[in-house]
Amino acid sequence: MGKIVCLMGRSSSGKDTIYKKLLSQNRVALQTIIPYTTRPIRAGEREGVEYHFTDEAGFQELLGKGSVIEARAYHTCLGLWRYFTVADNTVDLVNYSYIIIGTLEAYVHMQRFYGKEKVLPVMIELDDGVRLQRALDRERAEDNPQYEEMCRRFLADAEDFSGERLKKTGIERTFYNDDLDKCLEEILSYLQQNLG
Repeated sequence: MGKIVCLMGRSSSGKDTIYKKLLSQNRVALQTIIPYTTRPIRAGEREGVEYHFTDEAGFQELLGKGSVIEARAYHTCLGLWRYFTVADNTVDLVNYSYIIIGTLEAYVHMQRFYGKEKVLPVMIELDDGVRLQRALDRERAEDNPQYEEMCRRFLADAEDFSGERLKKTGIERTFYNDDLDKCLEEILSYLQQNLG
C-alpha cells in the first residue's frame, strides 16, 4: 500500500529543488500529484508539470462538482490566487506512493480525505535570511519581477507555518536545508523507513 508524501516548508526553503531530486532518484519510487492553481504561469513552468493552470471559473466548476480536496486562497498584489488539490482519479494508493508540495493546511485536509496513515509529512526548514536572499535572487531572474508579491509571500509564511500551527498538525520531524545533499539523504532515509 502506498502513501502520499506531503513536502512542506516556507517559500524559498528549497521545496522545488528537493521535490525534483526526490523524483529523479531511484531509492524510493514516487509518482506525482499535480496540484492546481489560478495564478499566472511563471517562466520555466509547464502546464501539467508543476501545476494544472486554470482560472477562477475553472476552480468554481471543480468546487461545484465536489472534486476539490483542499484549497487555499491568497489575496496577492496581483489579485486572488488559488492553490488546490483535486480528486481527479489519478491517485492509486494500492500500487504507488506519491509526492506533492503543500502547506500545513493542505496536509491536514489530505489526511482527512485519504486517512492519517496514508499521508506522510516532510517539513523543510531554513534560516529566514537565507530564504529571503534566495527569494530575491529568484525574483530578479523573472522577466517581470514582482518584489511586492515576494515580500507578501515571505511575511505570510510567518503565520502559515507558525510554531503553533506546526504543533497542531503533530509534525515533529523536520529537515534543515542548509546543505542540500545532507538534507536529501536524511529525507531519503526517512522515506525508506516510512514507505516500507
